[in-house]
Amino acid sequence: MRKSTFFMKMIAASLLKRRGRMITALLAVSIGSTVLCGLLTLSFDIPRQMGREFRSYGANLIVYPRGEGGLSEAEARAALSRVPSDALVGAAPYRYQPTKINERPFVAAGTDLDEARKTSPWWFVLGRWPSGEGEALIGKEIAQTLQLAAGGEFIPAGSDTPFTVTGILETGGVEESFFIVSMADCAKIAAGLDNGAGSGAKTADTFAADLLELSVARDAEALAAIAVGINQAVPGVEANLVKRLAASEGGVLTKLGALTAIVTLIVLLLTMICVATTMISVVAERRREIGLKKALGAANRSLLAEFLGEAVFLGLLGGLFGAILGIVFAQGVSVNVFHRPIAWRSSIAPLTITASALITALSSLLSLKQAVSVDPVIVLRGE
Repeated sequence: MRKSTFFMKMIAASLLKRRGRMITALLAVSIGSTVLCGLLTLSFDIPRQMGREFRSYGANLIVYPRGEGGLSEAEARAALSRVPSDALVGAAPYRYQPTKINERPFVAAGTDLDEARKTSPWWFVLGRWPSGEGEALIGKEIAQTLQLAAGGEFIPAGSDTPFTVTGILETGGVEESFFIVSMADCAKIAAGLDNGAGSGAKTADTFAADLLELSVARDAEALAAIAVGINQAVPGVEANLVKRLAASEGGVLTKLGALTAIVTLIVLLLTMICVATTMISVVAERRREIGLKKALGAANRSLLAEFLGEAVFLGLLGGLFGAILGIVFAQGVSVNVFHRPIAWRSSIAPLTITASALITALSSLLSLKQAVSVDPVIVLRGE
């Protein structure tokens, strides 16, 4: 029988003989490893998940035209090309056109209706969003002033055809004094105002946006880099961060990271205490056995290897169980909190198992010291 095989059998026999204590230590290591693996997975994935969640609070990057005449569609496309496709949640252009309804001044806001829903999911709409031309989403202020409701119609100055109200918009902000239409409808209103109400003529550029709102799932540092890239690559535009939103996102992520680290350290500390207590009890229980081995010529090095081998074996086995349970734990948290599956990293499982082995080895240092300090003469005399 090879020496390594005999060594492993000796460790296995020792663990099985004291399986009650060892199961307790194994459970402690498994729980610690589960928390470590789960929180590590979440800490790597939280920025992605929270970035998506923060996008429900609106755009975090605004692109403006530098000169007069508005933002052209070509400039908007050039700016969008600087944003990673996997990070872009939505990109809504806005064109604001002052007009009148029943001789009362209001503002028509032309946009890409599908993209506006992506960049402003926090808007509360009583009814439904417009699905195309000839339909409008009116602000709460307009609805109250003109006594309009979903299904009603109105004709703004600059248009010769009525718009159908599909919903009432409530935001608590300036948007409540706007009516939201498609970019094409907004261009028609602008052309009608320029050429005489009811003419229905189009402007040369039906896009001509006043700004472009971008919702980008990136942290403040990456977002700033994207803004710099847009400003350098597209001379006719200026990209600016919505600083309050970006700073809030960064602050929340920093606090979550600190909380995750604190919880992980506390759990690992408790795991170390439990393992250390168990190993000390095992050494105390085996004092006569240790004394006999030393009397028969066993070196301290072999005793250290035996006890350390038991500790590392516990750490590896507990780490393996913890890595499996940690994946389940992280997946459950992600699905229940963020309603999205976790992005698993293959390097976390080996890291968890290695960390568990190191933690159990460190936890056993005091018990190892006790093991090598056993005096065989005193122990064998029954003292």
